[in-house]
Amino acid sequence: MVDEEGAPKFPGFPFEPYSIQTDFMNSLYQSLNQGGVSMLESPTGTGKTMSVICSALQWVLDKRLQQEAVCDENPGNGGGGGVGSDDEPDWMRDFVVNKVENNKKEEKYGSVWGKPHNSKKRTEIRKDFRVMGAGEEKGCESPQKKIDPVDFLDKDFLLEEYESEDERGPGSMMSKRKTVNTSFSSSTEDESSEEEEEEKKLKVYFCSRTHSQLSQFIKELRRTVFAKEMKVVSLGSRKNLCINEEVVALGNSTRINERCLELQKKKKNDATKVKNLKVGSGIRRTKATSGCPMLRKHRVQQDFRNEVFQQRPLDIEDLANLGRTMGTCPYYGSRSMVRRADLVVLPYQSLLSKSSRDALGLNLKSNIVIIDEAHNLADSLINMYDSKITLSQLETVHNHLERYFLRFRSLLGPTNRRYIQTVMVLTQAFLRVLLDDKDGNLIDSCCDVDQASEKSSSDFTMAINDFLFEQNIDNINLVKLLKYIKESNVMHKVSGYGEKFAAMATQHKIEQHAEEGSCVSAFQALANMLLSLTNNDGDGRIIISRFRLTSLKKRGGYLKYVMLSGEKIFSEIVDEAHAVVLVGGTLQPIEETRERLFPWLPPNQLHFFSCGHIVPPDSIMPIALARGPTGRTFDFSFGSRSSPDMMRELGLLLCNLVTVVPEGIVVFFPSFDYENKVYEHWESSGILERITKRKRVFREPRNNMDVESVLKEYKDTIYTLSGMNSEVNQASYSGAILLAVVGAKLSEGINLSDGMGRCVVMVGLPYASPSDIELLERIKHIDRFQNLKLENSSVSTSYDLYSGHAEGGFAILRSCTHRGKEYYENLCMKAVNQSIGRAIRHINDYAAILLVDTRYTSDSSKRSLAHPVTKLPQWIKDRLVSSVSYGEAFTPTVKLRASTLVYMAPRRVFLDLHHGKRERMKKRDESYKG
Repeated sequence: MVDEEGAPKFPGFPFEPYSIQTDFMNSLYQSLNQGGVSMLESPTGTGKTMSVICSALQWVLDKRLQQEAVCDENPGNGGGGGVGSDDEPDWMRDFVVNKVENNKKEEKYGSVWGKPHNSKKRTEIRKDFRVMGAGEEKGCESPQKKIDPVDFLDKDFLLEEYESEDERGPGSMMSKRKTVNTSFSSSTEDESSEEEEEEKKLKVYFCSRTHSQLSQFIKELRRTVFAKEMKVVSLGSRKNLCINEEVVALGNSTRINERCLELQKKKKNDATKVKNLKVGSGIRRTKATSGCPMLRKHRVQQDFRNEVFQQRPLDIEDLANLGRTMGTCPYYGSRSMVRRADLVVLPYQSLLSKSSRDALGLNLKSNIVIIDEAHNLADSLINMYDSKITLSQLETVHNHLERYFLRFRSLLGPTNRRYIQTVMVLTQAFLRVLLDDKDGNLIDSCCDVDQASEKSSSDFTMAINDFLFEQNIDNINLVKLLKYIKESNVMHKVSGYGEKFAAMATQHKIEQHAEEGSCVSAFQALANMLLSLTNNDGDGRIIISRFRLTSLKKRGGYLKYVMLSGEKIFSEIVDEAHAVVLVGGTLQPIEETRERLFPWLPPNQLHFFSCGHIVPPDSIMPIALARGPTGRTFDFSFGSRSSPDMMRELGLLLCNLVTVVPEGIVVFFPSFDYENKVYEHWESSGILERITKRKRVFREPRNNMDVESVLKEYKDTIYTLSGMNSEVNQASYSGAILLAVVGAKLSEGINLSDGMGRCVVMVGLPYASPSDIELLERIKHIDRFQNLKLENSSVSTSYDLYSGHAEGGFAILRSCTHRGKEYYENLCMKAVNQSIGRAIRHINDYAAILLVDTRYTSDSSKRSLAHPVTKLPQWIKDRLVSSVSYGEAFTPTVKLRASTLVYMAPRRVFLDLHHGKRERMKKRDESYKG
């Protein structure tokens, strides 16, 4: 919708927008018109989410009206048997079937690396491998004539005969597996009409980092007219949406996923196995029922989908509650609604991972992708493609394979034998590198613990090709092997037999069921590692970590692939979508994001928008504090922060703050370990007791599941005490203090508005640990740092060795050029900006921000890295007061400079920023004056 001058109008905005909100919506609207990649920056608390909703969805409505005016489109072939229809025998498989397999063109696999045509194969294999189902292609009853009656109970674990397409001769008959694949063609054809219909209508995909951020988006959407005009669906993980109490009780996400897939496998094996009944010359198929009780009634699933679209937009929690009420699975129910939805709200992983997109049936073609909280998008994207397998997982896989192969060797076909032996060769090679064993005597190496304990630990990295050649496995075609693992169901056959074998030996079925889960996880970890090894040589590095757990008399270690390049992954999204919009509170420096995600895009073709804050200057007081109450310099650098004097000085600062700041104070520490060390020091020195006399102390838990309860108790404490009269407050608490950690859940996406964050204290500069091997590899990749050529007795190729000490990491940083150091600095300051932005959430909010470290005030010429203040948001930099001493930070001149009203009391100063701005604050302000 446009006005008389041709500018877009946004009637869906629920109230009169501020000027910067109008500018933001106009910029987003323009970005969607031109397509491509855009970056829109708006500080937290400026109504960014509402602006995104009203601009993007208004553009969709306007575009549809334009299309309808141009021509009348032909309706799609909407026959029966649509998504969720009762005639669909395997509806949930619609989203994981590999449509490429329907292509009857013969495929020939060459070497894994170095052949251009293999990239397409790798994409096909990667399609839904990481989230593959438990037994998609088992087919009809397989011939097992070699099994005698004594072995009848083991026949379910015998693999079907396997023959890949390129191994069949031109005149050979089509294998059963191919026949089974073609059985999916009916559902694929049913999908085709819906896919064509979907491509004709614009769809918006909105993704963010956490479920709480997505819930906030849904709440904002409900306030607009688009809540009634748009069909909206939220997608979440099984852990958040599963309502099967037996499965939810497992607790762990991995075990929940495995159990869910296992129930789908049972559906195929038992209750839902397709039985071919010959009726004359034809074949009739019996209808399927699900192994999970929440999926047995397909008509209820249809009712669930209709109910979701009829109600207001539902978030993850609402979907779960509706599923419980109706007695049907909200996880699969929401997945089946994607094609009919106008707006899909989903977490990062579901959209940015190609395997997840394909499994969920997400079609980005000519649609809109909006990525919120995009300040760390590059790192989040490449982290999704990391893979890791531990020594214990390798031992589990190897032992199960050996036991299975010993039992079924004479009964397996030649292809199955060859592939299983190939997997065993790979597990042996991986075990050798972790055990540092050249002779291949793995059993003796595992048992020789005492000798191993005397060796020092070692971490080193290698390129993919160097790793493959060094382990003498470069001649193995990993692409074909991955295709076999995916199609043959070897994971669950081997794991199932191992479960039965262990159950007979121990007679503890419950424990053995847990072992089954760990075994499947181990197989999946191996498959993910093999998939990573098919990447280009320069896209990532292999980390080889050998460490010893001498106290447990067990040696440990792991192999990990670290993805370093994200441009190819991101290009898949950009190439498909009409427009990709990156939104965040702090996106600068944009050049780093452009170089890491879309370097092919010229800077002049990148649409960038940034605006200021709606909060008035007199509502915020940022202070850089260099010294504490006793005059000691605040130096929270890695080598100084753990000194008792430094921790005591910080405690004394808080002792003063709790007496002058009302309601809530949030203190951000660089890490959980340092927060715990400081807390223990305060506890033993009596400082904690002084703090708790004025405010209740809360600590952010390490477990994210416990954060919500702690945050609620913190909020209730503040508002309960704020409602008390002055006499009660003077005699007891005056609010609460929350000890949080940078990079944890409370530092991103959590609303600490109003009394929950009247003062935010940032302790030091939260630089990442320089001993982090993954971080150093990423820095070197960004810096194009030349790898060192080192010699070692056990590894003869080029590799990088890490000591695990911070000094080595600092040496690498000093050797980097500007780009590597800049990235290291940006990581730190993005975390700072995200943390301090939790406090200012709307135009009437106000807070003080204390940056506690001398490095915030030091001379930039003395630093090897950029000055941290230069990377603060502009709306904070414009108001920042740099104070060398503690006294300067609390003098009336400084406060008048920040336009604040100050009440003086003996040895205390009470800061009430923007006093009297809101009517509801007047009564409390009068009590403070008294």
